[in-house]
Formats: sequence, structure tokens, C-alpha cells
Amino acid sequence: MTPRETILQALFAQLQTIPDARVLRNEVLPEVIPAGGLIILRDGETGEPETMLSPISYYWQHRAMLDIAVQKGEAAERDAALDTLFEDIATALSSDRTLGGLCDLVTPLAPEIGSLGINQAPSVKTAIVLIELIYVTDGQLN
Repeated sequence: MTPRETILQALFAQLQTIPDARVLRNEVLPEVIPAGGLIILRDGETGEPETMLSPISYYWQHRAMLDIAVQKGEAAERDAALDTLFEDIATALSSDRTLGGLCDLVTPLAPEIGSLGINQAPSVKTAIVLIELIYVTDGQLN
């Protein structure tokens, strides 16, 4: 397994420690948002690595993405639920900022917040949070 996939699996496992939220990886948005909220980890963009010589290695600033959704009846409830998920994500990621030594650093970036209106159903509040994964590999396909 490549270091990239190993890191993404470790990030997914760390996110699964978040209480009450359903955490998926690379799935489509389901029709029903669980009461505790939904977090979908997307593999994101690896970008172009910086090449280091002697020995040759590649420094990555990979940006994985979290699609986050909460569905509640009132706007204040949605705001509070989304804020709770942000706190839970921050707590989960800060518990091990190197994913057991697989990364040099794991950093969540500021959220981009939105909403979805659904006919005859409580509105959905959404957010996208990029997670910067900094790591080094010995090949570009790793």
C-alpha cells in the first residue's frame, strides 16, 4: 500500500473516533443525514510535490477534503450542530497531528460554510474543510 493511501486510511480511522457523527470515505451524499451529522472524507488533491535530492524524495502538501452536513429543523440548531462537529473534528485531529508518525503534520484549514434547501424537509447546513497533510515519499506514485 502506498504511503498516500496509508495516510488517508489513518485519517479516516481518526475521524471515525468522532462521537455521534457518521463518517464515510469517498461516498455520495446519502438521502438522509444522520442525527449526529455526516462527514465524508474525500481523497482531495495531492498537488505537485517539491523534489528533494540526496536521497531523492518528494515533499507533499496534500489537501484532503471533508464534506460535512447537518440537518435540523431550526437554523440555530443547525448552527450549533455544525459548530459541535467543527470542535469534534479539531479534537480528533489534535489528538495525533502526525497520524502515528505517517505525516509530518495534519492541519485542518478554515471551513467554507453553505446550506441546502430540501422540499418539505429540514434544511441542511454544509461545510467543506480542507485537511492539509504534509508528508515525504520516495516516489511520485507513492
